[in-house]
Amino acid sequence: MTSLYKGIMQACYGSTAIETGVPMLDELVQTSGMSGMMPTVWLIICAQTFGGALTATGQLRDLMQLLLRLVRGTASLVASTVGTCLFCNIALADQYLSIMLSSQMFRDTYREHGYESRLLSRSCEDGATVTSVLVPWNTCGLTQSTVLGVATLTYLPFCFFNYLSPLTSIIVAATGWKIKRKN
Repeated sequence: MTSLYKGIMQACYGSTAIETGVPMLDELVQTSGMSGMMPTVWLIICAQTFGGALTATGQLRDLMQLLLRLVRGTASLVASTVGTCLFCNIALADQYLSIMLSSQMFRDTYREHGYESRLLSRSCEDGATVTSVLVPWNTCGLTQSTVLGVATLTYLPFCFFNYLSPLTSIIVAATGWKIKRKN
C-alpha cells in the first residue's frame, strides 16, 4: 500500500516524461509536475495577500473615489472599469483578483446609474480577462509564456483581440449600442 501511495504522489508531484518516438511530442508531454507550477502558485498567493491588504486598508476605496469623479456617462464609466481592471492586472498580478476587486468596486455605481449587471460583467471581462496574458508577471502571462515557451513581449504584437477588445468595449459604450438600462 505504501508503494502505491508513493507512486501516486510521485506521478502528481514529480516530473513526467513519456517516450512517444516523436521528439516534438515527447517535448510537449514532458512536465515538471506540480513542483513546476509552484512559482505560479506562489505568485497567486502573494497577489491575493496584496489585494487583501489594499482592500483592508481602504486604499482601493480611495482610488475608486478618484475614478468616480471622472465618470460623466456610459463611455467614461466603462473606460474607468476597463482601466481599473487593467491596472489591477498590472499591479496585483492576478486575473481573478482583478475581476473580483473591479466588479466589487463598480457594482454600486453601475446599479446607481441604472445599468444592467451584464455591462459591468462585460467591461470586467474585456478589461481583465483578455488583457491578463499581456502582462509578463501576471499569473496568466507567466503561465502562457511558460507553456508556449515564448516570452510574453514576443507574442504581444500578435494578440490583436487582447488589446483591441477593451478599446472596442469603450467605443461600443460611447455609441450606446446594446447598452441596456434596468426598467
